[in-house]
Amino acid sequence: MTARSLTASSLALGALALVGCADRAALLPVGRAAPDFEAVAHDGQTVRLSSLRGRYVVVYFYPRDETPGCTKEACELRDSWAPLQQAGVVVLGVSTDDAASHKAFAEHHHLPFLLLADPDGALCQKFGVPRVFGFAQRVTYLLDREGRVKQVWPSVSPVGHAAEILRAVAPDAAAQGGAT
Repeated sequence: MTARSLTASSLALGALALVGCADRAALLPVGRAAPDFEAVAHDGQTVRLSSLRGRYVVVYFYPRDETPGCTKEACELRDSWAPLQQAGVVVLGVSTDDAASHKAFAEHHHLPFLLLADPDGALCQKFGVPRVFGFAQRVTYLLDREGRVKQVWPSVSPVGHAAEILRAVAPDAAAQGGAT
């Protein structure tokens, strides 16, 4: 690699890092009501966020179906499905992939939760999730039973994330008697 290409690569990586940092201020803050939306899931169901009130809702944004990190994250959520259900948690995965890609991804990995296609980035924009080269950054929102942001993970590590979510809902779920 030449010095010129190294410099160009360094500048490009630096610009990406700045974009991610600058956009983080746009993430929804804890306590804010989540924006309502309606979207079609990979299985054809229409999902309206406001219809999920009374339950915890995880809205997790991820870059691409079938990539190593996104697959690890989705499979961890799948493998934690029973405790998530016991805690009354609805999981919605969102990426800019299309519905056909989501359907294949969900079937391939036996995902029990819904994946929402956001090809134009409208959901990313509503939730303030930065996109780099059109792909959503890995951000997760936990919404409380009233539809307010309870917790935000602005930079998710795919490994261990399901356990983080369970820890965040555990005290409230125990007090409420689990799923509603």
